[in-house]
Amino acid sequence: MTAPIRPQPGILDIALYQGGASKIEGHAEPLKLSANENPFGASPAAVEAMVKAASGANRYPSTDHADLRDAIAEIHGLAAERIICGAGSDEVIHWLNQAYAGPGDEVLYTEHGFGMYPIAAHAAGATPMRVPEHERVVDVEALIAGITERTRLIFIANPSNPCATLIDSDALTRLADALPEQCLLILDGAYVEFAEGYDGGLALVEARNNVVMTRTFSKAYGLGGLRVGFGYGPQHVIDTLNRIRGPFNLSTIALAGAEAAMRDVDWVDECIRVNAEERARLTGGLRQLGIACDDSHANFVLARFADEATADAADAHLKTDGIIVRAPKSYGLPHCLRISVGRPEDNGRVLASLGTFVGAV
Repeated sequence: MTAPIRPQPGILDIALYQGGASKIEGHAEPLKLSANENPFGASPAAVEAMVKAASGANRYPSTDHADLRDAIAEIHGLAAERIICGAGSDEVIHWLNQAYAGPGDEVLYTEHGFGMYPIAAHAAGATPMRVPEHERVVDVEALIAGITERTRLIFIANPSNPCATLIDSDALTRLADALPEQCLLILDGAYVEFAEGYDGGLALVEARNNVVMTRTFSKAYGLGGLRVGFGYGPQHVIDTLNRIRGPFNLSTIALAGAEAAMRDVDWVDECIRVNAEERARLTGGLRQLGIACDDSHANFVLARFADEATADAADAHLKTDGIIVRAPKSYGLPHCLRISVGRPEDNGRVLASLGTFVGAV
């Protein structure tokens, strides 16, 4: 009798990732503010580069991503040889788990941490370990207390998702100082561009051999549909990850679009500027309505309601007005709604809709 076909340990423990909704029945073109996308889209230069690259779709893409890595290195002042590009930063997160964690190992992440961290840990057969946050802010002391001899990776999103809070460089340094020899610290910087004055942990990466940072083109650069991200870290880590990276993991179109988007600094800067203004407007407007929210360092605001029932009712009311936001229940925040910062007219619609909701309860 043959043994039953079974997946590797940890696979069946994965809770499927739920992305932001994009449709509402009865609304042909709803306002989607559920996935923290750039409401202005990709830069015209990136779109032009993608269209041009499409004519060469019959050819295999670059295997070393040299042109994109050079662009990233030039704009951000990095060493190109220490950059690795993936299908979104999600792929880099998976590589880190695949390379450095496995059965018997532990991967630390925080209470409201990004859902891909436990998924990637389980996929590698490792055990994800969740530590508490303090009022929706990453608690470095709790992370340090959670480190054991089995800890191999620690993931922090800074600014955090879905809370949009930020911890300072001193806190990150305390955590890095506490790392045991066998452990890597990964600083997920998906929203770094929106956090004024924060370098994404670059100083720590440059100073140590056990800190890696990840970035994405899906948010500020408006390329969520292309799936491009990158990691930057010590040479020994990047060399290891390149051993498991597929040779053609990024398409010709994705590479061309991302390179052009990276070099179009003026477009990105303008998107960030408008986001900062509109984020302040959205935050202030919510508070005037009596809806609590922390200061945001990203391109979204986490609105807090009295309880889950009120959040559900607010979500339903927004949907009747054709507005989709994110209910982050899977992140342990059932009384909250995560609202992406949109265009000025989009944010006006959100505040008007919630104003009507508050006035009716």
